[in-house]
Amino acid sequence: MATFEQGHLHIERHALNKEDVSYNLCIDYELATDPKEGKGMQFTMHGTIQGKEMTETFFLPKDQAYNFASNVTKIAEKYGIPKDKSSIASIHKPYDEMFEDVRSQLDMKSGDSVDIERLE
Repeated sequence: MATFEQGHLHIERHALNKEDVSYNLCIDYELATDPKEGKGMQFTMHGTIQGKEMTETFFLPKDQAYNFASNVTKIAEKYGIPKDKSSIASIHKPYDEMFEDVRSQLDMKSGDSVDIERLE
């Protein structure tokens, strides 16, 4: 299950069996300015994975903010969500809404320049 509202994505999954994984995560985000990177988006991922609390915060500059799902996926995997269940892009509609909201808040347009050296 996933729900979206501006500045907030909630993702919840209940284990179907003992080999499965449960999580209840929120991704909050807001416009921010980093002294070195400039305008961008501050993300805070928090909640529980397999019943254990977690919180991680990260900043992405404007030209990298669209790639937030990569960071979220790596954090989820770090806390124990298997690779085959860690991609938030798999929850299409709420992910698409968040993606469009991030683009809108940062006034990002197709064709905006991207610093390719910072891509992972």
